[in-house]
Amino acid sequence: MGKLFCDTCRAMVEPVYPPVCRLCGAPGVSGLCPACRRTPTSLEGIVAAAYFSGPLRDAIHSLKYQGNRALAAPLSAYLLEAWQRAWPASSPTPDLIVPVPLHGRRLAERGYNQSALLARAVGRARAVPLAERAVSRLRDTPSQTGLDPAARRRNVSGAFACQGNVTGREVVLVDDVCTTGATLEACAVALKAGGATRVWALTVARVRWDQGPPVSDRST
Repeated sequence: MGKLFCDTCRAMVEPVYPPVCRLCGAPGVSGLCPACRRTPTSLEGIVAAAYFSGPLRDAIHSLKYQGNRALAAPLSAYLLEAWQRAWPASSPTPDLIVPVPLHGRRLAERGYNQSALLARAVGRARAVPLAERAVSRLRDTPSQTGLDPAARRRNVSGAFACQGNVTGREVVLVDDVCTTGATLEACAVALKAGGATRVWALTVARVRWDQGPPVSDRST
C-alpha cells in the first residue's frame, strides 16, 4: 500500500472476524443479536472489513473530506478481503454492485462519491457489474451525527429511490463506513422495492456500536 497507507498503519487496523451477528455484523454474537431479533431488515447482512478507528478512520476521513482520492485503492483492498470471506470462490457471486449515493448538492461540492470509487475497484477486481446510478438520493438529509439509531432510521427513511434495473438481482451495496446501518437499510428498502431479490452491504469499516458512534463521525 506504499506511502498512502504504510505498514505501520496497516498493522494498527483491527479486522472484524467472526463470530458476528449474521445480519448487522455486531461482534461477539453467534446467530442474531438482540436488536436484530426485534427489528426487521431488508438487508441479508452487513459485512465490514475492520473497525473504524486509528489510522483506518483517518484514511477514510482523508478520502471523504480532504480530496485524497488515491486512498480509494488501498482502502478497497480491505473490501476485497472481506468479500473473499463473505463470498469465497466456491459460492455463487452476487449479480451487481451498487455504491451508496450522495445527494447531488454534496456530490457537486466534493466532486466525487467516495463509495463509488471503492465500488469501482471492487467491481473490477471481482468482475461483477457496477450500477452506480441504480439508487439515487432524493433528499439531502441532515447529518446523522449525535442521533441515536432510531433517529438515524427516521432521518433517512424514504431518502432513496431505485432508478436502475435490479429486478431479480442479488445486489451488494458498497459504502465506506457503517455506523448503525440506517443508511444501508434505507438503500436496501429502495432496492427491494425496485425488484432486487437479495441485498447485502459491504463496508470498509464499522463503528463499535456498543460504544456508540464517535463524536466526529459525519454522514456521507
